[in-house]
Amino acid sequence: MFEVLAGDDASPVILHVPHASRHVTPAARAGIVLDDEALAAELDLMTDAHTDVIAERAAVRAGGTPWRFVNLASRLVVDPERFPDPDAEEMTAVGMGAVYTRTSHGAMLRADDPDRAEELLATHFRPYAQAMTELVDGRLAACGRAVVIDVHSYPSARLPYELHDGPRPPVCLGTDDAHTPGWLADAGRRAFGDLGVGWNTPFAGCYVPLRHYGRDDRVAAIMVEIRRDTYLVEPGGRPTAGIDVLVHGLAVLVDAAGGR
Repeated sequence: MFEVLAGDDASPVILHVPHASRHVTPAARAGIVLDDEALAAELDLMTDAHTDVIAERAAVRAGGTPWRFVNLASRLVVDPERFPDPDAEEMTAVGMGAVYTRTSHGAMLRADDPDRAEELLATHFRPYAQAMTELVDGRLAACGRAVVIDVHSYPSARLPYELHDGPRPPVCLGTDDAHTPGWLADAGRRAFGDLGVGWNTPFAGCYVPLRHYGRDDRVAAIMVEIRRDTYLVEPGGRPTAGIDVLVHGLAVLVDAAGGR
């Protein structure tokens, strides 16, 4: 339930779009206790709406076409950016590890069923992680380096599930000490600086496949978290004119990352 869209052979850049889809697979829907109306409302809150569109338009606008890895299933099926080990994932504390059991407001989403969770991990999480790992390996083989740019959005008002409070800038850039070099952080600041940038608030970090995380400094990464009121009608409605500014900023970042 993902799509890999090829970029230029010489591009090391991967736009990773993990949370744009509202699609809940039948197998996952069978375990969810919400009725259709409540599920739709939860999807409004938890889907990074139109981030796939932003990534697609930025890829077209960029001077060098990046590769794109797009999740075609909702994060309510599995969240591919969580650690699969519940003990290693801090969001387990609010029922939002790799397989969510709670909603954004703390209500039951699905029963805590280890067998069902393992089925979802086996059919969705692990194939996704393997494919993303292989894509990064492919960029390393072709270019000698890879740059993963996570494309996310977040609501203007804090939701109850969020573990960390703090400023909610128009664009939050998430970094990692081992995988976000200074040149990439500077490129992010330049790309989105006119909009207003914050660092690691309200969300922190960036996605690197576990095979490479902390082991391969040829893999660079940065997360772009866009506050939703800058580009859509909240909670998950139509895009506004602000989307064009974000597309431009992401294209600038892609070109800076690709030309490094």
